[in-house]
Amino acid sequence: MLTAATIAILVTMALALVRAFLGPTEYDRMLAANSFGTKTVLLIALGGHALSWHSYLDVALLYAMVNFIGTIAVMRFFESRNLSEKQESEGAS
Repeated sequence: MLTAATIAILVTMALALVRAFLGPTEYDRMLAANSFGTKTVLLIALGGHALSWHSYLDVALLYAMVNFIGTIAVMRFFESRNLSEKQESEGAS
């Protein structure tokens, strides 16, 4: 059962990577990267459970927090870049 779950997670991670490279917009790419990070957390938790590693949840939660903060930071960057582009286009008009 753990093998089937691991394979399913790896397949969805591969699909998220495809979307990250082929995504038409930066928001699609960021969503795919966030999804990849979430699947990585699941893979860490699953691997830790399979190996009877006692602190796997701590590592998975730490990675989830880093993934969340990174996603918020990149989306704020995209938001500020889009606002500055709008202000430049309005100033030119």
